[in-house]
Amino acid sequence: MVIRKAKRGWLVNIDLSEDEELLKALAERFVSETYDMDSRRAFLAEQNGFSATNWKLLGELGLIAAPFSAEAGGMDLNATGIATLFEALGRGMVVEPLIESVLLAGRLFAATAAPSLRGAWLPDVVDGARRLVFAHAEAKGRAGRLWVETRAQADGAGLRLTGAKAYVPAGSGADGYIVSARTTGAPDDATGLGLYFVPAGSPGLLVTPWRWADGGVAVSLTLSDVVVSPDHCLTGGTTEIAAVSQLANLARCAEALGIMERIFADTQDYLRTREQFGARLASFQAIQHRMVAQYAAIEQAQALLNQALVHDGMEPFARAVQGARAFISSASVVLGHEMIQFHGGMGVTDELAIGQGHKRLLVLSRWPDDPEVALDRFAGIEA
Repeated sequence: MVIRKAKRGWLVNIDLSEDEELLKALAERFVSETYDMDSRRAFLAEQNGFSATNWKLLGELGLIAAPFSAEAGGMDLNATGIATLFEALGRGMVVEPLIESVLLAGRLFAATAAPSLRGAWLPDVVDGARRLVFAHAEAKGRAGRLWVETRAQADGAGLRLTGAKAYVPAGSGADGYIVSARTTGAPDDATGLGLYFVPAGSPGLLVTPWRWADGGVAVSLTLSDVVVSPDHCLTGGTTEIAAVSQLANLARCAEALGIMERIFADTQDYLRTREQFGARLASFQAIQHRMVAQYAAIEQAQALLNQALVHDGMEPFARAVQGARAFISSASVVLGHEMIQFHGGMGVTDELAIGQGHKRLLVLSRWPDDPEVALDRFAGIEA
């Protein structure tokens, strides 16, 4: 990224480094060689909601490792690198859960696990041999606000976890779960919250899969006296969750922007070729006005994403990400509606990128919080 002083204000050019250009090229190559709409539907239909073969390939390409630190074998991507990667994956409408399993759970594990546990698991997580997810959201939580009733009670040298996690994205087929639970305090207290590592198949752990609106597979966890040994008790709580969530939310914004760009471009092509009343749809002034409005929305989304990138490593970064998320969450759904309208009935089907992309945008706009909560956080009304 290059920032220089202009005659009026500051001028920002997002010039990618050599490594970031390589990363973008790898992501685009992965998409071009692996994805079309038929294959995407087939990947979603698999048991875990994505392709295990693709996940292995992402590991071989280094795209799973990239967000991790250089010490862990990654590229230690900054915000610009992450946004570049996930915008490219968004344009390809990739279904593999890199945000949930890598940016969120993987980096949270790397930051909070004891050396012995990290040494036993992290190398396999970084190369894609094993996969983790973060189990945090509960049924009584609303719109991304903190609410954790799951309890961690002392049991000799270790702990026992009791409770339920209703919404765990990408949880089907995971090898381990990072579970939030509290030893003290009310469900909405920021204090008294801890993180615990629970391997898949642990006694007392019940995993129930279900499908998101976009076709991906989430799970609900029921924890009945699940024993957690001392070395599986992670360090940290809400502060560490917030730290990894910032970049995860940035990636969600970038993915949504990539999807917006993709379905807008597909609609442009359609309007330029489809004829009605002896004229191409793109020649109708009313349609032109509506497309221009959505083009402007994409440009605004890109500008807000760039504003967040400018503040990477600075205090305003979290607020800038929330501002981008508040705008993109709402604008992306409106854009999806418009692109569907231009295609008519086939726009809602899974035959086209339009319908599939819109479903993904619906999920991204509401997970892990909704646009109103993101806007409140941007305005400083809610922490």
